[in-house]
Amino acid sequence: MDKSSHIFQGSDGKEDNEDLLTLSLSTGGPNSSSAAPAPPSSPLGQQILQPTCLPLTPAPPLSPQTSFFQQFLLIPQAPPLPSSYPNYQSHSPTGLNPNDNGIPQEIVSYSRPSRSRRNPFQTPRQGKTETIPPPFPWATTQRAMVHNLDYLLSHNMTTISGEVQCKKCPKVYKIEYDLEQKFREIASFISENRFSMHDRAPSAWMNPNLPSCEFCGSCVKPVVSKKRTINWLFLLLGQMLGCCKLSELKYFCKHTKNHRTGAKDRVLYLTYLGLCKQLDPKGPFDI
Repeated sequence: MDKSSHIFQGSDGKEDNEDLLTLSLSTGGPNSSSAAPAPPSSPLGQQILQPTCLPLTPAPPLSPQTSFFQQFLLIPQAPPLPSSYPNYQSHSPTGLNPNDNGIPQEIVSYSRPSRSRRNPFQTPRQGKTETIPPPFPWATTQRAMVHNLDYLLSHNMTTISGEVQCKKCPKVYKIEYDLEQKFREIASFISENRFSMHDRAPSAWMNPNLPSCEFCGSCVKPVVSKKRTINWLFLLLGQMLGCCKLSELKYFCKHTKNHRTGAKDRVLYLTYLGLCKQLDPKGPFDI
C-alpha cells in the first residue's frame, strides 16, 4: 500500500515538474528580466540555436602599385601598354644641358624647325613691274601713288578731273573738282571723326552720295577700266572710293604697303587715309 502510493506520488511529482518546466520556458520564469533563459534540453534545439561560423579568409597583402580602394572596391584597371608599339619612340630625359633651361638635348634635336613668316607685301608677279607710265598728270610712276599737294600746286594743278557715266543713259562725260577745297573738306572730316570711326569707313564713304547726271538727272558712277589706270585722286576728292570693288581697294593697299585683309569698310578706311597721307605727309593721317 505504501509502495504503490509512493509510486503514484513519484509519477505525479515528475509530471508536475515537467509541467512547471514547460510553463517556465513559455513565460520566462519569475526572474526572466534579470536571468538569461535556460538552454533547451533537446539536442535539436541546440543545433538550431548554435550560430554557424563561416571560415574567414585573410585579405591578400596590398602591393605598392595597388591602392586601398583598388584592392577592395575592385576598380577595373586599364591593360598595360605592350612593350613594343609600332612607330613609338620614347625619349629619356638624359643628357641635360644647363644652357637649354632644363630641356633634354634629344627633344631639342628633334624639335620642329621654325617657319619663316610670309611677307604680306608681295613683289609683283612675273611680267609685272612696280613702275608704270603715269596714267594722269597728278599720278606718279609707282602704282596707286599720287604727288603731294605742294607738288601739284607748284605745277598749277588746281583742278582734278575724271570721267563718269550715267547709270540710266549711256552718257560719259568729265567732272572737275577743286583740289584745295575738296581736300580741305575731307581732311577736316577725318580730323573731327577719326576716333569715332574705330578704323572703319563711315556710311557716307561706304554709300557715297553720287552726283546727278547733266542729261537725264539720274545718278552717275565713276568710270573704272583697269586697276592700274584708276583715277585715285579724282575718286578721293569726289568721295566716291566706295564705288570701287574690294579687289580694287586691296590693289591700292598692296602697292602702298598697307594691310589689305578684312572687310570692305576696313580696307576703304585705309584707302582714304593712305591717299590723304600721300597728299599731306605731315598731316594727321597715320594709319
